[in-house]
Amino acid sequence: MSSAQGFGSNSPRTKLTQSQLNLVLARHEAFRKSLPGGARANLKLRDLSHLDLSGMDLAEADLSGAKLFSARLTGTSLANAILYAADLRLANLEGADLRRADLRGACLRGAVLNDAVMSEADLRDGTLLHYSPGGEISQHQFDDSVLTSELTAATARGVDLSRAKLASAFVMQTDLTDSILRGAKFMRANLTNSNLTGADLTGADLSEANMSGTKLSGALLAGATIARANFAGANLIGAILDAAQVASGNLAGAVMAKTMANPDEDLRDLLVEHLKWIDSGGKEGQRADLSTVDLSGRALEGINLSAAILHCIALRGASLAGSTLAIADMSLADLRDVNFTKADLRGINFERATLTGADLTGALLSPVHIQTMSGHVWRANLQRARLGKAILRGADLAKVNLSGADLSGADLTGANLREADLTGTDFTGAILDSTILENANGATAIGLELTPG
Repeated sequence: MSSAQGFGSNSPRTKLTQSQLNLVLARHEAFRKSLPGGARANLKLRDLSHLDLSGMDLAEADLSGAKLFSARLTGTSLANAILYAADLRLANLEGADLRRADLRGACLRGAVLNDAVMSEADLRDGTLLHYSPGGEISQHQFDDSVLTSELTAATARGVDLSRAKLASAFVMQTDLTDSILRGAKFMRANLTNSNLTGADLTGADLSEANMSGTKLSGALLAGATIARANFAGANLIGAILDAAQVASGNLAGAVMAKTMANPDEDLRDLLVEHLKWIDSGGKEGQRADLSTVDLSGRALEGINLSAAILHCIALRGASLAGSTLAIADMSLADLRDVNFTKADLRGINFERATLTGADLTGALLSPVHIQTMSGHVWRANLQRARLGKAILRGADLAKVNLSGADLSGADLTGANLREADLTGTDFTGAILDSTILENANGATAIGLELTPG
């Protein structure tokens, strides 16, 4: 099987200088604006290695077989561009626009794609082509004529690959943390040992994909097709799964949340030791650690798990009304439909936790003032938390970190968001009647209009 790196290795590639490239780009800009003298950028088989194309407009340009090794393309527009079999190894495409780009057979090994938009991009197999000195194209006739798109060892945190086509692509050892992969086509793709922590794979097609060794903590897999996929050794603790997916048997070999053999007795003993630990300032007893444990549906009203370690815990449908969980670590936890009414959640860590449909009416999520010489203030962290359709009526969220969180459809009637960090927070369809937003940082929030002062 051929790789994109080898495309056109025996074909002539003309090396362009930065000034030559700038001339091509100026004419392309005129073309894009329908101005006289404009011409679509034709950079087929050009060598643009190490050049700086940051922030430039290359939308609809033809870069088939181009060599962009270690090129700088931060914030570059490549929407609808042809990058067929392009060599983009080690290229910096952070924040680039690659919507609907043709990346069939392209090699992005080691590339940086953080926050890039690649929705509907095509990264399927390509066919090896030859270009004659006269510019004629002919198809390779041998068995190794397939060019497989490659994202191996790429860094693509927060990348948007929604509805992208990645069938049979190599996406091994790639960092896709917090990526948007809704509706993406990963059939037969190899994602071995990739990091998909917090990724949104809603409705994605993973049929026959190799997911072995992947990290999927906090990932959304609702509605994803996983038929005949290989999840051997994959970490699915804290992942959001459909009941049908869990029952299908397709997750055999995956690492899942643990269950307690004697939950009533084990929990009672654990809570006794934890209270001793709290009362003695850590000198006696033992700090509670329920990380990766499945306690879904349990009645846990009024318990005290302050400062407990509850990373990746599964509590779907459980009741913790009136409980004390100040400064507890509940990052990447499955907290769908949990009852947190009037709970003490001051300084809690809900980073990347899923609280869809949870009831936090009257809950306290304000800061905790640590009694030390420095007088440290411990703020609640809900960064990238999923709170869609959650109930937060009258909740105290003063100074909370909600950057990148999803509050779409949430009920925030009478909630206190004074001085909250709302950078990139999604409030689409949220109820904001009598919500206090004084001095909140919400300039980049979605669906939110802040009145000056």
